Amino acid sequence: MKPSAPKNITWIIGLICGIFGIIGHFTQIQILTEHSFTLLLIGFVVLAVGTTVKGI
Repeated sequence: MKPSAPKNITWIIGLICGIFGIIGHFTQIQILTEHSFTLLLIGFVVLAVGTTVKGI
């Protein structure tokens, strides 16, 4: 299995989810604080799948 670079949109979605997860951890924004771990996990999974599966 050879890793490949994810498409730009995949990378942007993963980055936004990760940033929202980090912001939710350190601030008190209700929706982000409640789901900070989930957002961070989703961002990581999107980036991991984007590098593993070619064409995503």
